[in-house]
Amino acid sequence: MGPRAGRRRTELLAAAARLFAAHGYRGVTIDDLGRAVGTTGPALYRHFPGKEALLGAVLVDISERLAERGRALVADSDTSEGALSALLRGHIAFALDEPDLITVHDRELGNLIDRDRRTVRRLQRGYVEEWVNVLAELRPGAGRSTLRASVHATFGLLNSTPHSRGELSRDAMADLLLRMGTAALLAQTPASG
Repeated sequence: MGPRAGRRRTELLAAAARLFAAHGYRGVTIDDLGRAVGTTGPALYRHFPGKEALLGAVLVDISERLAERGRALVADSDTSEGALSALLRGHIAFALDEPDLITVHDRELGNLIDRDRRTVRRLQRGYVEEWVNVLAELRPGAGRSTLRASVHATFGLLNSTPHSRGELSRDAMADLLLRMGTAALLAQTPASG
């Protein structure tokens, strides 16, 4: 794929995420998608076989980017504390800068074809395990199931930004999410008794 085709593909993915978030997958036509990037609907078939494939590409793309970023952030960190902070900051940036993708994932995952849904789930599991591996070093007494549940709960908090940001500035919301996410992930599991 050449640079121009790559740019067009990126434009299409961004436009599709924006339109699917605003109107739902079923509420967007191929013509709507074409108009959003300054072309005709049928011209999209040069890049994707159809709207279903475009939805799959949107969700697989973000899952791949998050997984790759997670691996890189952990690899570039000298300490577990640094890795956790980097993971949190990276996910917070995603949540604040790409809220349409959170909305599309929440609402439209069920519209993916099986192959794309399996790919998204596999990539997401790998991303979660990056977090769990870091937390296992910081909370050695906690079981992996508890750590995994902590990560998923924290994602719920971080991914609430399309609904919870309100009037806070981006920086204020990022700081709030970092403090809350850190506290949630490092919360000690109460002793059973």
